[in-house]
Amino acid sequence: FLLLTSMSYDRYAAICSPLQYHAIMNSQVCIQMVLGCWLGGFLSVLIPIIMISRLSYCKSNVINHFFCDSGPLLDLSCSDIHLIELMDFVLSSVVILCSLVLTLVSYICIISAIIHISTASSRAKAFNTCATHLTIISISCGISIFIIFMYVTPSQKETLEVHKVPALLTTIVCPLLNPFFFTLKNDLVKQVIRDMLRKNTEVIAHKVWGVWRKKDQNK
Repeated sequence: FLLLTSMSYDRYAAICSPLQYHAIMNSQVCIQMVLGCWLGGFLSVLIPIIMISRLSYCKSNVINHFFCDSGPLLDLSCSDIHLIELMDFVLSSVVILCSLVLTLVSYICIISAIIHISTASSRAKAFNTCATHLTIISISCGISIFIIFMYVTPSQKETLEVHKVPALLTTIVCPLLNPFFFTLKNDLVKQVIRDMLRKNTEVIAHKVWGVWRKKDQNK
């Protein structure tokens, strides 16, 4: 979410200040934004991880999940976890809601700037520069509803079974789709995909033709 927020600011700078874009989004700013995302993500989970590591575990060592997330670990603990759940709730709320609000503000400014562009071709070109990111944002916003149930809940034990679906979406589906969305705008990638599909079609057609010829010869 922090990375998507940074990307929305990048698209805001490209659409709303195109002449100053390279000055605004220079290499130093990009490095700072990436480091800020990594640092923000690290700090948002650091305190809960430290608190979870100090809990006492007296139940089974088999977690009811795909990976060692905070909810399944808390479910196995015999200690009082109310403070950790509250901390997790607050930090997740701040990260997710602030990211969504900042992204929404960026796109309100972007849409407003696109509307004021005089020609239709220029509007289409401007919209095309942020279409991929907007697609990822739309998918992420849909999945964020599940994420809110996943993390931004007062008690994670009560919704542990429900967490598995959003966990699958956020850890597998979204990362799998992201490269396709961002690389399909590249002409070279499109050409490689066309060549691959044409080659596979020719191979399949050749095999099918061979099977039919073999059947005819047997007859």
